[in-house]
Amino acid sequence: MLLITCPWCGPRAESEFSCGGEAHIVRPKDPDALSDAEWADYVFYRTNTKGDHAEQWVHTYGCRRWFNVIRNTVTYEIKAVYKPGETPAGGEA
Repeated sequence: MLLITCPWCGPRAESEFSCGGEAHIVRPKDPDALSDAEWADYVFYRTNTKGDHAEQWVHTYGCRRWFNVIRNTVTYEIKAVYKPGETPAGGEA
């Protein structure tokens, strides 16, 4: 089991959290102007990175706040945890 450090509550068991998918996906400014292919790209397609990957998580059974995690998808090692709007300590995101 992973030990995830919530930026507000501290280290907790993975079972307290839910993963919300890839982080830093920007919503289109003018959604009505998008074609069906562009909507499909925004809604369904993600990078599916092998290695370090930015994800968003929510502390479901704690403070219920969202935060971002840089996690290696091969080793499951968590490299950084940071609040929305912040930059991770390593500068990657």
